[in-house]
Amino acid sequence: MANLTSNFIGIKSPNPFWLASAPPTDKKYNVERAFEAGWGGVVWKTLGSEGPPVVNVSGPRYGAIWGADRRLLGLNNIELITDRPLEVNLQEIKEVKRKWRDRALIISLMVPCDEDSWKDILNRIEDTEADGVELNFGCPHGMAERGMGSAVGQVPEYIEMVTRWVKKHSRMPCIVKLTPNITDVRKPAEAAKRGGADAVSLINTINSITSVNLDDFSPEPMIDGKGTHGGYCGPAVKPIALNMVAEIARSAETRGLPISGIGGVTTWRDAAEFMALGAGNVQVCTAAMTYGFKVVQEMISGLSEYMDSKGMTSTADLVGRAVPNVTDWQFLNLNYVTKAQIDPDACIKCGRCYAACEDTSHQAIAMSPDRVFSVKDDECVACNLCVNVCPVDNCITMRTLPKGAVDERTGRKVGDYANWTTHPNNPSVKAAE
Repeated sequence: MANLTSNFIGIKSPNPFWLASAPPTDKKYNVERAFEAGWGGVVWKTLGSEGPPVVNVSGPRYGAIWGADRRLLGLNNIELITDRPLEVNLQEIKEVKRKWRDRALIISLMVPCDEDSWKDILNRIEDTEADGVELNFGCPHGMAERGMGSAVGQVPEYIEMVTRWVKKHSRMPCIVKLTPNITDVRKPAEAAKRGGADAVSLINTINSITSVNLDDFSPEPMIDGKGTHGGYCGPAVKPIALNMVAEIARSAETRGLPISGIGGVTTWRDAAEFMALGAGNVQVCTAAMTYGFKVVQEMISGLSEYMDSKGMTSTADLVGRAVPNVTDWQFLNLNYVTKAQIDPDACIKCGRCYAACEDTSHQAIAMSPDRVFSVKDDECVACNLCVNVCPVDNCITMRTLPKGAVDERTGRKVGDYANWTTHPNNPSVKAAE
């Protein structure tokens, strides 16, 4: 079987699946249950400095978005960092690490943005024997209003400054957790690298309101008639997370900076996609909160079987494999032409493809009186909307036209753009036009 052992910035774990800093990692009981289930590591729920106590709401903390089958697609949470006493957390971290030496244990931290506060918290956690720290620069609610969390993560200069403080006052590897609530995620990643970060993790939750109660006219979750924005996570945020991971992995300024991928990881396939786009490991939260800790066992077996099928012997063989194939739109090959095709034997005659194409796309699907559907090549632009709306897997596929074939829609031969100097996607050609 493939070796899933992970060595992320010198932190070893038996597999690349870590639990993210969140309610599942708030105390010893949960973390030990996670380790017993097979998780390779955890990031302990964010600790703060001693001072005014953190008080969480005692009403609903989560809003949700479901699919048509009631499958949970996204959670919105308004929970703050840990509300348990700092000394209790530190004692439990110490006990867990001494018992589970082979597992990764990272401490998430969030304190006011001054050097003394960071120096103090780092001194307090020094003897826990934790493997590293993660700087929570991403939380978009509650703590951000106090000048922490995403209030720091949205200012690259602050990220660099605090990261330097942490590297100055701590022996531990430092992971900087980035907020997605920003225009260009590469800028905070560059700042973390300049500050000496050993790695970045992303994405933290997305600022959101998931729903409004139309009887009480308040955002949900609702606390005594009022609601607020919170942090959105779960399968729905995965596409956003993948793009941001890829942007950091392929940028010249941050290339080679280790990445811990977060955002909607629910299956082994999700994890493999993050790793192929440059993540050295992945962190999981919503899947564990939905299905329980044992969900990791399917992730482990699935990833191992996949790597075996590809002849990969270690996770290092997978990390970054897709990065060279991520490019900008202007470099896509206009000589590549496809057309949709419908398998009449698999078709259930629901008509979704016809309705979608006729009403909202390019009128490229014909319907006969007895509801047989076919593609009109002279109208098909290969947008593949029909593939995506079809409820039958592989009923509609895209076939590639060979070089030299005539595209009936445009009248030109496939491959007519013979070289890059005349290619419409060439930036210089576009500028000349």
